[in-house]
Amino acid sequence: MKFSRVAPEFDATDRAILELLQEDCKQALSAIGQKVGLKAPAVLERIHKFEEAGVVVGYVALLDARRLGKDVTAFIGVTTEQAGVIAGLERQVAALVDVLECHHVTGAHTLMLKVKTVNTETLEELIESIRSFDGVARTETMVVLSTHTERSRISLHDSGEFETGQTRRSSGQRRRRSGS
Repeated sequence: MKFSRVAPEFDATDRAILELLQEDCKQALSAIGQKVGLKAPAVLERIHKFEEAGVVVGYVALLDARRLGKDVTAFIGVTTEQAGVIAGLERQVAALVDVLECHHVTGAHTLMLKVKTVNTETLEELIESIRSFDGVARTETMVVLSTHTERSRISLHDSGEFETGQTRRSSGQRRRRSGS
């Protein structure tokens, strides 16, 4: 494993460790080591390097919001009056506990927020709070009806450098069915 300021370079073992941490960060170092062919101290050393390089930024438990009473998920697009207010808005938005994500985006909005609230009444109160911030010109809210895919894992397979036993084919190759 070699880290640079631009982007760390990972070998297959590094990627495997990162995948296993994303799958279950509470598994024993020895279990990870068995899966990647290292002893627990070597796994721990690599994990410390990931943490020092800022690749691993924390460990969390994933909770089911609905089972905790947060039944409404929504995306709120926030449009600002001027670019100079963005940093201040981002700080104010970060203080709102129902805001899970805040992204500075291109397109019709300046900020895109992902929120989870108890019900539509608390969503309305949150929207009113956001609209009261200095510099907010308007908001647009999209309420989620259902969620089919929601991930917290970062794919480490896109580059083609790390494979898990499946052979990749170029997009031009197709598997032929027998009888065709």
